Amino acid sequence: MSGTGIPQTRDGRAASYDVIIVGAGFGGMYMLHRLRSLGLSARILDAATGVGGTWYWNRYPGARCDVESMQYSFSFSKELQQEWSWSERFAGQPEILAYANHVADRFDLRRDIQLETRVTAAHYDEKARRWTISTDRGETFSAQFCVMATGCLSTAKLPEIEGRDSYRGATYHTGYWPHEGVDFTGLSVGVIGTGSSAIQAIPVMAEQAAHLTIFQRTPNYSIPSRNGPMTPDYEGPWKSDYDRRRAKARTMRTGILYDASDANFGINDISAMAVSDEERRRVYEQRWATGGTSFMAAFNDLITNQESNDTASEFVRSKIREIVRDPVTAEILCPKDYPIGTKRICVDTDYFETYNRPNVTLVDLKATPIEAITPKGVRTSAGEYAFDAIVYATGFDAMTGTLMNIDIRGRDGMALREKWAAGPQTYLGLMVAGLPNLFMITGPGSPSVLSNMILSIEQHVDWLIDALAHMRASGLETIEPTPDSEVSWGEHVNEAGHRTLYVKAASWYMGANVEGKPRVFMPYIGGVGTYRQECDEVAAKGYEGFVLAPRDAPAVAAE
Repeated sequence: MSGTGIPQTRDGRAASYDVIIVGAGFGGMYMLHRLRSLGLSARILDAATGVGGTWYWNRYPGARCDVESMQYSFSFSKELQQEWSWSERFAGQPEILAYANHVADRFDLRRDIQLETRVTAAHYDEKARRWTISTDRGETFSAQFCVMATGCLSTAKLPEIEGRDSYRGATYHTGYWPHEGVDFTGLSVGVIGTGSSAIQAIPVMAEQAAHLTIFQRTPNYSIPSRNGPMTPDYEGPWKSDYDRRRAKARTMRTGILYDASDANFGINDISAMAVSDEERRRVYEQRWATGGTSFMAAFNDLITNQESNDTASEFVRSKIREIVRDPVTAEILCPKDYPIGTKRICVDTDYFETYNRPNVTLVDLKATPIEAITPKGVRTSAGEYAFDAIVYATGFDAMTGTLMNIDIRGRDGMALREKWAAGPQTYLGLMVAGLPNLFMITGPGSPSVLSNMILSIEQHVDWLIDALAHMRASGLETIEPTPDSEVSWGEHVNEAGHRTLYVKAASWYMGANVEGKPRVFMPYIGGVGTYRQECDEVAAKGYEGFVLAPRDAPAVAAE
């Protein structure tokens, strides 16, 4: 599995590897660590100046993970689990970035990571059976395998608004926040967007700004995090019982244990309609008081049964109306057009309470749409707002955006952009027919963004490492899905999605936040545990649905 046909970099050095990995986030770093165990040469390429992926870029005020710290962490090293201590129940961006850097240092990963290098193209040479990877630095790399560990939320999306470039003040996007931070003290600030990033950032910015004006197109459901300091009483049971808890999490739908002290790990396996109104309210109140995304596990049919979902949706609306003192503002903040949980459920710290501040104004864009960005600020159908700064909290071109920005071409010059013109097609969210030896970490068609991402990253990388070890032991050079397996998996992902209420929301899961993007439900809703079984069964059947071939021999479909 060693390389041939060595190209040259611009300074004349050979740039041939067994594996090139694109992305130095958690997926790329873990892939690099595992590849070393196979004795394969590998290099990570990343556009950033540091490791950490999404946690390197997303430095906006209040940035925080919505998965509890004890679970949003690697499980592959028992020593790492024991030696690292989190300071909060839900870790903030600076601490998660510190953890990423600790992982890079502890496992000596930096010597194989090349930063400030953006991959612009990856072309497959069918004759050589190798990938040629080009960068914005004029370098060219050759590799037998290419791993796209580019992340699901890594291409920030600016809104398509007339006059956006005419604004004369300072502009920021939550996904590309200045590393030195931003001081809004004494400034008039406009925020466009009320998704997850905005819900975290708005309470912090409101404490600084002289006045904060928030432009909301679609209100979001949000649950209080109840975040607080990590205590020995919370950390201790996790560290003494990590193996059992991690094993259980791998069987769960989301890969998250909502209450490790509970026999069912916080999953209430009963319909919301199977209990009395009083009992249902008691359960919702308890989940609201506990905080976090466990609210959606209050009953087992909140994402499949509209009647059950209506009860949870109305409960959260009632909480918004209790918290926000102005009834008009409260009603604008109440989501009514889609079921709870079908857009990303948000987790906040004092988000709705922020609208009680005298220096905060909410603008309902459904009533008064934005007409243009002007040199002074934002013009809606009701008038113009002048600002010292504008913050775009408008999200990402999720799951496919970064991959589509790279010129990826496979057999016969097939362009990924063209193949995915009507929506992403993958087998298991891991590979694409026509792109031999090119892998994706948490790609479309896998649980990815509907799960604990680090747990899903570990599952994907471990599966790929086993596949590479199998290929090496069997003298195989290429692996690629069959078109039929790709079609079958796509149908399964689509069918699973349509058995839920997710398809009723115009969410970024569906690509609805990007103008012109196909409306396809991209992640696999079947669950982390079910997905793991599917992947393991494929491997156990000799990588069923894949084509594996030795070098200089025609491809033969796996039996």
